[in-house]
Amino acid sequence: MNNIYSLIDRLIEISIDNGMIYPIDEIYTRNRISALLKLDNYEDTKINLQYNLHETLNAMLDYSVSVGLIEDYLYEKDILSSKIMNVFLNNPSVINEEFYKKYASSPKEATDYFYNLSKNSNYIRTDRIQKNISYKTLTKYGNLDITINLSKPEKEPKEIAKQLTKEKSKSSFKYPKCPLCKENEGYEGRIDHADRSNHRMIEINTNNKDWYLQYSPYSYYNEHCIVISAKHNPMKISKDTFKNLLSFVEKFPHYFLGSNADIPIVGGSILSHEHYQGGSYEFPMEKAQDEYTFNLPKYSTLNFSILNWPLSTIRIRGKKTEDIVDATNYIFNSWKVYADKKRQILPLTKGENHNTITPIARYKKGFYEMDVVLRNNRTSKEHPLGIFHPHADVQHIKKENIGLIEVMGLAVLPGRLLNELEEIKDFILNKTNSVKEYHLTFAEDLKKRYNNEKSLDLFIKDEVGSKFARVLEDAGVFKRTDHGIEGFKKFISTLK
Repeated sequence: MNNIYSLIDRLIEISIDNGMIYPIDEIYTRNRISALLKLDNYEDTKINLQYNLHETLNAMLDYSVSVGLIEDYLYEKDILSSKIMNVFLNNPSVINEEFYKKYASSPKEATDYFYNLSKNSNYIRTDRIQKNISYKTLTKYGNLDITINLSKPEKEPKEIAKQLTKEKSKSSFKYPKCPLCKENEGYEGRIDHADRSNHRMIEINTNNKDWYLQYSPYSYYNEHCIVISAKHNPMKISKDTFKNLLSFVEKFPHYFLGSNADIPIVGGSILSHEHYQGGSYEFPMEKAQDEYTFNLPKYSTLNFSILNWPLSTIRIRGKKTEDIVDATNYIFNSWKVYADKKRQILPLTKGENHNTITPIARYKKGFYEMDVVLRNNRTSKEHPLGIFHPHADVQHIKKENIGLIEVMGLAVLPGRLLNELEEIKDFILNKTNSVKEYHLTFAEDLKKRYNNEKSLDLFIKDEVGSKFARVLEDAGVFKRTDHGIEGFKKFISTLK
C-alpha cells in the first residue's frame, strides 16, 4: 500500500497544478487533510508518485478502509473523498465573486472557470462518466446519440441492507428536502443522500428571481448544467418558464437551456423542485431540418416551423425574446385544451391534465430559438405506462420516462444493456441458445437479418439506435404518418 503521506503530497501537487490552491497554501492544506484522516504526524517520504487525481483519491480511500477510519461502503468512501476535496475549495462567496469577475469579461470565460473547478474538485465524477458507452448512430432523423449509463455505481446488497436498517431505526430525514435544494451545498451526505461537501453553486438572477447554476456530477454531455430555483417549488410550465429559459440564454448565449415537462410519465425524474437543464452541446434535435414553415399573423416578427423530428415539435425563431415568450405561451395555452380523439389526444380526464410541453431555448446564428415539444401523458389498457410513452415492444431497450435529454435525441439507456447486448451477440453467433426473455423477439429478429455485411458490433449499435428512434416516435403525439401529419397541421390551423 502506498504511503499515506506521499498520497497527500501528490494530491496537493495535482491541485496546485490545477489552480485549486497556490504553493503558499501547501502546509495549511496538508494539515487539514491530515486532520480528516486522523493523522497527527507528517513524514516527507520523497516518493514521487505519478497518480492522477482519481488514482490518488482512491488510494487514500483504500488506506482509510485499511486503518478502520471508514467502512468499505461506497457512500462512506464518497463522503470522505468529497470532504478531502472540499479542503481545496473556497467558500461559495469567493467562488461567486470570481465567477462574476470573469463574467464581466466573457460569459464563456465564467462558465469555463466554474466547469473546470467542478471537475478539478471531483464534484463532476469524470472517472465514472468515462465508463459510459457512448456513440452516434444514423437514423432517418439524422444521427442520434446513444449512451449506456454505467457511471452511477449500484449499491451492494450489504449497503442496501444497512440503509434499510437505518430507515427503520429513525424517522425519515427532511433535510435537504430533495437532491436539488440549495441546502445541498456543502452537505456532508449520508447513506440515502449523496455527498455534497465539495458542491458549489453560482447565484443567478433570472427573470427577477433567484436561481442557482451548478453542473451535473454525472454529466451526459458537455458542460451539462442544472439551473435550480432557490425555492423548493414543484415543476410547473407557465409563461414564466419561457421567460426564465430565454433570460438565461441571453445571459449565457453559448448555452442552451430546456425544461422537462411538468407532469408524470412525460416529465423528468424530479418533479418536486423546479429546475432546468442546459449546457454547451449540439443535440441531434438542434440539427433537425424544417419539415414545413407557417406564419401566425399575431406574431409577424417570428418564424415558425414544424421539425422533421420523431416528437411533435414547433420551432420558433426571432430576434426579440419577449415576442418568443408570448408566442410560446400562446401555443402552450392552445395545446393545453386541445383535443383530437382520432389520435387519442385528450387534454383532461377526471380532473387530470394531460397536455403540456417540453420547451428548449437557445441562441443560434443571431436568432433566439424556442423548440416547443407537444406532450401528452394519457394511459390506456393497451398502453398502461403511457399512450405516448415507449410501447411494450421497445421497453426491453428503454422503459423509463422520455425526458428533456431523450427528447433532444440523446438516449440514456440502462447499464444492464451492456451485458445483455453481449448475450444477444452470442445468440446471433450460436454461442448460446438463451437470452433474457424480454430480448428474445429482438434477438431472433436480428439473428435472421444479420448477414455479415458489417461488423456484428456495428450491426447491434445501429439496431439499438433504430429502437431508440422508435422510442421517440412512440412519444410523439402526432405520428410520423400521413394521418399524424394531417393531425399536426390541423392543430396548427387552430393557432391562426
